[in-house]
Amino acid sequence: MDEGDRATQTSKLGSLGVRSEREGETHIIELSGELDLDGAPRLEDALREAEAGDASSIVVDLGGLEFIDSTGLRLLVMAAERAEHGRFSLLRGPKQVHRVFEITDLVDRLPFAD
Repeated sequence: MDEGDRATQTSKLGSLGVRSEREGETHIIELSGELDLDGAPRLEDALREAEAGDASSIVVDLGGLEFIDSTGLRLLVMAAERAEHGRFSLLRGPKQVHRVFEITDLVDRLPFAD
């Protein structure tokens, strides 16, 4: 892969880590820590940047999250609603994070790829 196909941006402020990376036709946003009101603006920035690009797919990896609140859920629902069909997907987080999606009945509403 040449340098033109790959760009990485990492941000770790407060309790949310956001790693945004373009790999070929896929833009991957990896989250770690806690996605709450404090970290929501960083995720929103990463999502908007990815959406403005020409990647054919945007994948948000929740694998490193330890916690998600209603603010984080709202951002992910809004991103899924904005996305063109099939462009946006999520990779499941750990059990305690995925449980929040189950409790709120969002498991079937959001496009989980795994």
